[in-house]
Amino acid sequence: MRLDLDIVATRGDVVESRHHVSAIACVSPGTVVATAGDPSTLAVWRSCAKPFQAMPFVESGGFDATGWGDDELALACASHGGEPEHVALALSMLDQIGLEEGDLVCGPHEPLSRRGARLVMQAAGGPSRLHNNCSGKHAAMLAFARAEGWPTLGYESYVHPVQQRALDTVAHWTGIPTRQIRLTVDGCGVVAFGLPLDAMARAFARLGAAAACGDEIPLRVLGAMKKHPFLVGGTDRFDTVLIEETEGRVVAKVGAEGVHTVCVPELALGLALKVQDGATRAQHPAVLRFLQRLGVLPESLSPRLESFLKTPVVNTRGVTVGEVRPVA
Repeated sequence: MRLDLDIVATRGDVVESRHHVSAIACVSPGTVVATAGDPSTLAVWRSCAKPFQAMPFVESGGFDATGWGDDELALACASHGGEPEHVALALSMLDQIGLEEGDLVCGPHEPLSRRGARLVMQAAGGPSRLHNNCSGKHAAMLAFARAEGWPTLGYESYVHPVQQRALDTVAHWTGIPTRQIRLTVDGCGVVAFGLPLDAMARAFARLGAAAACGDEIPLRVLGAMKKHPFLVGGTDRFDTVLIEETEGRVVAKVGAEGVHTVCVPELALGLALKVQDGATRAQHPAVLRFLQRLGVLPESLSPRLESFLKTPVVNTRGVTVGEVRPVA
């Protein structure tokens, strides 16, 4: 099935901007069922890879030995909104392994959720490294290093065992040999993976299928994300809303620069999407339209999801003058 998932921004009845979207959906082990744009696009997986980056620590037994549970696993997989609950849990994770905020290599940035940003603005001191949307992933990587007796200093480097284990896991689930994966540096400072979209979709299809079959590690990873959607994103974050509104039937993982990956475990379905110009405003409506065209979501969405499918363009007087929406 060939689709047009492009997103337009209108002003009145004029299409003012158009965001081209490439995407691919497949069922495990990798049969393609739908495409849009250029499905061979090479992109950096960014935060979409977090569930796979967390797996080696869980598989090693060190995660359980640390005494962590679903809360910590969900935050390790999260691109969280920097809300007080996220910050407190990330700090607790560091406390439990005898480390502190300064051990995180991720830099501080303004919280991604509106609530988180508002609360930081109202407080003195500004955002910390704990507010970084990747602080849970970093805390888990530090815990993995500590559990294995590896140095915590330099845990972000591609030569560090933590990153090598993550690379091996990504290679396993995507089916791309490690030597063919392009290694880059993510916004948070750790290794990120350059891959074609079809490899990303295949990994999420396989992840969902494995979880549906009861495989322990995939089941635990997706189970934690389903159980704690707020920790995965936040109050107004897209992935959280999608998990909640589908009651965990659909699990999504956002990445920066217009990359998104999704799995539907009961269908062994995975999809990967890239907004070619990286525009965040086009990312969410494209994911929703893709899921609608695949029959995963109905044509009539819940109000919370509808608010991501079509968003108003508002001028400085507060007047709605257009909208951002799917072209088709």
